[in-house]
Amino acid sequence: MMTLKKINGNRYILSRSNSPKNLRQVFFYLLPLTFCLLPLTFCLLFAFPIAAQNPQEEVPPPLKLLSKEEKSALEAQTDVKKRTILTLELMEARLVKAETGKTKEEFREMFNELGGFHALMDNTLNFLNRNNANSGKVLNNFKRIELSLRKYINRLELIRRDLPLEYEPYVRRLVKYVREARTKAVEPLFGETVLPNNDNEK
Repeated sequence: MMTLKKINGNRYILSRSNSPKNLRQVFFYLLPLTFCLLPLTFCLLFAFPIAAQNPQEEVPPPLKLLSKEEKSALEAQTDVKKRTILTLELMEARLVKAETGKTKEEFREMFNELGGFHALMDNTLNFLNRNNANSGKVLNNFKRIELSLRKYINRLELIRRDLPLEYEPYVRRLVKYVREARTKAVEPLFGETVLPNNDNEK
């Protein structure tokens, strides 16, 4: 152990001391410090790997549900064109609310609105497919749906941007679902023998 030794008045020199007593003193003072530092060392060693292995858990996707009002309004409308227009109006309302929820950082409310948006999209495609996709009137409404879905994709991408990580995966998948729905809406328009008949459109 190195110590300062005073010589010739105010002069000091370093001298080595191997005294067992001095070593015991050093050990006595260092031992408590060692026990204090050990927990901190373990925390630093394991904190970062654990954080990397356990990213923030993804929020479950919202339920695809129509509200009672939406369901009643759609069931009351039997005309294909009017029902399609009504569905698009309801989808627009849902998407506007989702955009507002994202802006206000009310992400749960945003999720609920996107779930309703998703349900309306599936509902209208199923309705058109059940109503003779080969008729000119239905084909015209498939086109109407396709044009709207194209615009919705861009707006959903804006919603997805800068979302908290736990909310982003569902919105990313929803963008994919909308693209797939758009493809399904386009397919009947390119049948081998059937073209949209604008004369049948009311």
